[in-house]
Amino acid sequence: MPTSTAIEHQAVLFDMDGTLIDSEPLWLKSEVELMARYGYEWTRSDQEFCLGGPLSKVGIYMADKSGGAASPEFFIETMISSVESHLENSLEFMPGAIELVDELHQLGFPLALVTASPRNLLRATLAGLPFNYFAASVSSNDVKRTKPDPESYLRAAKMLQVDISQCLILEDSRTGVLSGLASGARVVGIEHMITFEPAERLKTIDSLEAIDAKKLLALHAL
Repeated sequence: MPTSTAIEHQAVLFDMDGTLIDSEPLWLKSEVELMARYGYEWTRSDQEFCLGGPLSKVGIYMADKSGGAASPEFFIETMISSVESHLENSLEFMPGAIELVDELHQLGFPLALVTASPRNLLRATLAGLPFNYFAASVSSNDVKRTKPDPESYLRAAKMLQVDISQCLILEDSRTGVLSGLASGARVVGIEHMITFEPAERLKTIDSLEAIDAKKLLALHAL
């Protein structure tokens, strides 16, 4: 546990897609290619609507846009398979993300990786890390209700044996920010693709690239 008396955060919980790893281009590529099979041009507004999932919502949305050409389950399974293959062959981290994770780990903060993606994508990400930084990880397979429900973050805090109200969550989607705020944690929203409405317990930054652990933790100094 951190020894600093100035900052009393008990743990830091990271979203995965778009926060830790640069997977949004992989999801976008899969979405564009898949929908093109059905004559639908996937736009930025489609991408923004689906950003952060959950995958059940994305599958229903894609099935609707395809005119019912295939089931939501088909779209979900096809996208997962495509993204998993890309992650296993070319995992890339968001600018500044792995450096921040490493610094927080060195400072002694318990870390968790929490995602609305399925366990196989989480497993592929963990396998590509240079070090086993995360003491806990939660995927959509591990909960009954994934983001925007707070269950996944509450589960992560329980696994780390910390008080969720004393945790800091990093997220890049509206779905994820809603999940983090609903959990009772303090949230840092990363506005590299979208902007967030002001909310209690929410601070925003442009990216992780220009922020170190001290500055991050000071955003929500307790």
